[in-house]
Amino acid sequence: MRKFIIAATMAVISTSSMMAQQKNFDYVVDRFADIQVLRYQVPGFDDLSLKQKKLVYFLTEAALQGRDILFDQNGKYNLAVRQVLEQIYTNYQGDRNSDDFKGLELYLKQVWFGNGIYHHYGMDKFVPQFDIDFFVTEYNKIPLDKLPIYSCDRCTEEGKCDKAVKLRKTLEKVIFDPTFMPKKVNQADGQDLILTSATNLYEGVTQQEVEDYFNALKNPNDTTPISYGLNTKVVKENGKVVEKPYKVGGLYSEAIVNIIYWLQQAQKVAETSAQRDYIQELINFYTTGDLKTFDKYSIMWAEDTKSQVDFINGFIESYGDPLGMTGSWESIVNFRNNEASHRTQLISSNAQWFEDNSPVDKRFKKEQVTGVSAKVITAAILAGDSYPSTPIGINLPNSNWIRAAHGSKSVTLENITDAYDEVANGSGMNEEFAYSQTEIDLMKNHLTLADKLHTDLHECLGHASGQLLPGVDPDALKAYGATLEEGRADLFALYYLADPKLVELGIFKSNDAYKAEYYKYIMNGLLTQLYRIEPGKNIEESHMRNRKFISEWCLQKGKKDKVIELVKRKGKTYVKINDYEKLRGLFGQLLAEVQRIKSEGDFEAGRKLVETYGVKVDPKLHAEVLKRYNTLDIAPYKGFVNPIYTPVYDKAGNITDVKVSYGENYIDQMLRYGRTYSPLTKASK
Repeated sequence: MRKFIIAATMAVISTSSMMAQQKNFDYVVDRFADIQVLRYQVPGFDDLSLKQKKLVYFLTEAALQGRDILFDQNGKYNLAVRQVLEQIYTNYQGDRNSDDFKGLELYLKQVWFGNGIYHHYGMDKFVPQFDIDFFVTEYNKIPLDKLPIYSCDRCTEEGKCDKAVKLRKTLEKVIFDPTFMPKKVNQADGQDLILTSATNLYEGVTQQEVEDYFNALKNPNDTTPISYGLNTKVVKENGKVVEKPYKVGGLYSEAIVNIIYWLQQAQKVAETSAQRDYIQELINFYTTGDLKTFDKYSIMWAEDTKSQVDFINGFIESYGDPLGMTGSWESIVNFRNNEASHRTQLISSNAQWFEDNSPVDKRFKKEQVTGVSAKVITAAILAGDSYPSTPIGINLPNSNWIRAAHGSKSVTLENITDAYDEVANGSGMNEEFAYSQTEIDLMKNHLTLADKLHTDLHECLGHASGQLLPGVDPDALKAYGATLEEGRADLFALYYLADPKLVELGIFKSNDAYKAEYYKYIMNGLLTQLYRIEPGKNIEESHMRNRKFISEWCLQKGKKDKVIELVKRKGKTYVKINDYEKLRGLFGQLLAEVQRIKSEGDFEAGRKLVETYGVKVDPKLHAEVLKRYNTLDIAPYKGFVNPIYTPVYDKAGNITDVKVSYGENYIDQMLRYGRTYSPLTKASK
């Protein structure tokens, strides 16, 4: 599981590590729609050995080869839309300052950022700001051999190809018809979540058919179940529900073959024998598509804590699946930040103490916490579902039984959070929404460390805590599973942020430091995250729902004692926390209930909790937040361009060094990726 930045616009004080960065580094790359694109530094890369640099380089190439996979998973027409629009954009001969061209450029930037035609957070289809006639005219100028018209016998006359005409009409509907496949992932209660979602993970099947299919495969007595549906598309063939695996010779084969090639190069320069072995097991998984092999790889990966360079690569998180089963393709390559990892090592080494002292029922606690490892990392490349928008923390593997028996790895992406913090300074967000100068000063003095520690606890211990009761289906919570799991990890972290144990360990120097995160979290859950929601919409994204249900539940349950209040002052609403100690108690009560829901697989209780407290938006409060937020001129969402890694060769063709550079802009990077890392679109020609 993963943690995203809670408020990408926080105004906080730079850390000492950030102050050590180059003063003239230009973090901001681009700004469009509701997006700000940044770049991040990779401090410490030049200090790696040549072997480690080569390992990072090979793994980054493996990461970038999977880009097309995610585009296709996010929608069946995404690759065609991207390829056609890139052709128009690159070869356009008209006025590039015209409204239509600028509108096409904006739309293409959004498609690149969303890895398809849907917003990466809101899941709604982008609205084009260019005319359909402009699109048709420019489409008809594209040479036939540059169109994704698949296995077509080329026509002798330009414009006479039936497949080209059919594709154009399809794309007109896909891009310009707001009623056609309008939402990538629908989470509305009571609807068929598959039929109403446009994600390309299912075809010709209903939600009930898919649930019945997987329920028939599952054995309630299996204590080591595979992650059903993780790497397959579910379709109906000859009236029968079947899975089509992502593997060599199956779906996405061309991209997977390229990924395997670069993994094999990485294997040759692996740091340890354990790393070499689990890379081979990942290759075996990609070759066979066998989920037992994936479990074997996951165990071997989780148990390797010695390698400094590390990576994830594969079908991992299931937020893009309305049923929470199929993993979106992603990759992050990284290396350990030894200095910053001290705090995470302190936490992980005390994992059993945290588990034993958790406020949850003893039945749901692990008697023996196994293999919890945590580190702060420097991200070297972001790819797939981690690019351009990326998490700031990750805990894997996701399999409950593997985490219980073999442990897990937790990472915090420090150079990513540093980039966020650097551009957030002086945004005015806290000054506008915090209740008083007391809260502003509290966050100014303590939030940088408190927020990073929340991420550490969320990933390192929160996701790794607790256990399912015997026989409970890991997928029992269905569409609410991701929201409740993220809520469980957040609550674990929030509860322990206020524990004197953190001061005892020397992580916090002040007993009041945790209050900065408490205030920011509640303010965000009740108020500021609403700026990411369109007027008239409810909350659908899993992380936003979990923050809302936690904050709203605490507001309602603490009303009698006025633990939290929403107060009005000069027509503006503010969060006021009157009793931080009682708020911690509320976090503990809710953690106990969410853990019970997960451990027992209580779907109805989980559904009621999320739907009651995590979904609905007060329209008046929403309008107020949007009005106040718009005065700040801050982009609600942020993402990144990647650095470039360039190998240096000697005359014999051997790599003698790898250089990292940061100068590429957003458009140039996306066009280069389209030319260089598009095995699925090239295969279609």
